[in-house]
Amino acid sequence: MTLPASEALWIDCSNSKRYRFDEDHPFHPIRLRLTEELLEAIGALSERHLLKPSDAIPMEELEAVHRSDYLQIVQELSKEAPSREAVDQAARYGLEADGDTPCFPGMHEASAAVVQGSLAAAEAVMSGRSLHALHLGGGLHHAFPDRASGFCVYNDAAAAIRWMNRRYGAKVLYIDTDVHHGDGVQWCFYTDLDVFTFSIHETGKYLFPGTGFANERGANSGYGACLNVPLEPYTEDESWLACFSESLERIMRSFKPDVIVSQHGCDAHALDPLSHIHCSMNIYREIPKRIHRLAHEYTEGRWIALGGGGYEHWQVVPRAWALLWLEMTDHPLLRTIDASASGGPLPGDWPKLASPRRPSELPGNWLDDNASWAPMPRRSEITAKNKEVLEIALQHLG
Repeated sequence: MTLPASEALWIDCSNSKRYRFDEDHPFHPIRLRLTEELLEAIGALSERHLLKPSDAIPMEELEAVHRSDYLQIVQELSKEAPSREAVDQAARYGLEADGDTPCFPGMHEASAAVVQGSLAAAEAVMSGRSLHALHLGGGLHHAFPDRASGFCVYNDAAAAIRWMNRRYGAKVLYIDTDVHHGDGVQWCFYTDLDVFTFSIHETGKYLFPGTGFANERGANSGYGACLNVPLEPYTEDESWLACFSESLERIMRSFKPDVIVSQHGCDAHALDPLSHIHCSMNIYREIPKRIHRLAHEYTEGRWIALGGGGYEHWQVVPRAWALLWLEMTDHPLLRTIDASASGGPLPGDWPKLASPRRPSELPGNWLDDNASWAPMPRRSEITAKNKEVLEIALQHLG
């Protein structure tokens, strides 16, 4: 069945929720459940949107992205009682117990389920079943062919992109709005002219992973198919959106992709504990709106969206990801949200999820009252520096 252009598919995240390190780890699937609850509370998520991915482990697609020795060590470390040899090698592969990405029982199966969800989204869009598809369990953009990094074991975005390249010969634009540079996806396709990687993030001078500078533009035959816009700490909405919009418009005109894959980490928010960018919920309303428009203008609507980072689990992530889904489905509530500076009230019975970590105060509206926020010191200097970096970054685009 081909869905009408106003519809999108929601990739069921039940299997992706198994991707869980421990209760105190910042990358926690509670973010997915809170987002689902919010969308269910406003009647924006129903069975007709749902696509359940296969339970099979996509080894062929994993092997197309990751080295065989890495896949083997992940599988061994996923056992309840891994071998001593595997434990001794864990650090070499970024999976040490006291690191950012510690191994856990069932890690291989859970990580493969994340990849399978993003492949299902890609297949739904490329087959014409739906114009848009969203897999919030995906977006593990830091994983490398030979190691885990930054909470990411297998790189689902890279696997889905490579699958579309091979199966359909598609030119893919990858857009990464996570506050951390999308390094794993970039390096997977750094010499590939058919995949354009665009990452806008806090500068690696101060933030993990320490890469993503304006001079990273691709290499060899892939030179020019990579754009990084590293922003200054404490960048605010206006400067962030100006850099994002100008970059994206230039990329679309120059690259002319067949399909868009976007990663929607929402950790550039002022409340996020793991970064220093000072944006509000306004950018998370604008990001999907601008991508959506350009998808219909350049790619006949083909748009695959993935989750990503975001570590203010209660106050930021559910609103940001719900706004993404509302945009992908052209939900009528957007008219109310866009008509008010506050975006209008959130449902009074949200969230229902019981947790000892639940904050005493939760946001009451879709958007932030950032007019009441104290302006950042050095705002003009930060804006000028971002503009200067943007001009350098864009030099190689037509």
